[in-house]
Amino acid sequence: MPQSRPMPGIGARCHELRINDVASTWRVVYRIDRDAIVILEVFAKKTNQTPRSMIETCRKRLKEYDDAGR
Repeated sequence: MPQSRPMPGIGARCHELRINDVASTWRVVYRIDRDAIVILEVFAKKTNQTPRSMIETCRKRLKEYDDAGR
């Protein structure tokens, strides 16, 4: 069963969905907006900690998405 947890280090309303597969554990980082679910990144996670580069990539994508809506 997939599990989700909040990711406030990335931004408000951001979460990480964990999906276990036979070969890997997948992560889907997303934000829940009023009118959309914004998928920021999908990757196979091999450690307990989310890589710093992945967090920065998600923050950058959120900023680009939010700036495009203005």
